[in-house]
Amino acid sequence: METEIGTIKIADEVVAQIAAIAATEVDGVSAIAGRDAKEFLNRAMKNAGGKGAKALITEHEAELSLSLSMAYGYNIPATCEQVQKKVKEVVENMTGLTVRDVEVRIAGITMPQA
Repeated sequence: METEIGTIKIADEVVAQIAAIAATEVDGVSAIAGRDAKEFLNRAMKNAGGKGAKALITEHEAELSLSLSMAYGYNIPATCEQVQKKVKEVVENMTGLTVRDVEVRIAGITMPQA
């Protein structure tokens, strides 16, 4: 992105991390790529989004791919739609990029602990 005083570049990994954190804020999302949401957030502060969140940035656009585990009992299509909307909103607001696509893959279901 060009500004009056220079260029701003955001690494793909940073956008992926933003997307992953936004996804974990949606009720019903229990983990990113097999990691507990709290564990993921702790690690996300130290490194990139990991295998469960990927971003492809071109010029002023982003394509995002998330692999999630959901909590048992939630409607998968409705929850995925909420994830897509939340991730698009957060990434666009934080980065100024236009999000063209948010692909959500459900990698597993987390059962409630007894």
